[in-house]
Amino acid sequence: MISARNQIKGVVAEVKEGAVNGIVKVDAGEGNMISATISMDSIKDLGIVAGKEVTAVIKATSVMMANGKLNISARNQLTGTVSVINEGAVNAIVKLDVAGGIGITSTISMEAVKDLGLEVGKEATAIIKATSVMISA
Repeated sequence: MISARNQIKGVVAEVKEGAVNGIVKVDAGEGNMISATISMDSIKDLGIVAGKEVTAVIKATSVMMANGKLNISARNQLTGTVSVINEGAVNAIVKLDVAGGIGITSTISMEAVKDLGLEVGKEATAIIKATSVMISA
């Protein structure tokens, strides 16, 4: 078990090796590709190669939300429908249902929920930096 809410199963589509870190691209189906920047030591230790089944793991606090696709450096942008908003005094937990049965949970401020106009049933985009994605094999 792990406490990270977002665990997305997929198949490694590509591994780009660098001197210290590498980029692992995970095909989660339905056109959803997750990029993870992890150490070369981890890539080797986990035996990560194209075709291997893995799980991309992302903490909810590392998921940003937007009310549309953005032209930014963050590699992971998953668009779906807001299915749940659990409001707290300061923060909210927002769940987004993405094609392929993927659920993405984000912990964001109540101010952001209001400013973005997030509501159950509306479309939104989860944004995750590749450096915030862990890989489990």
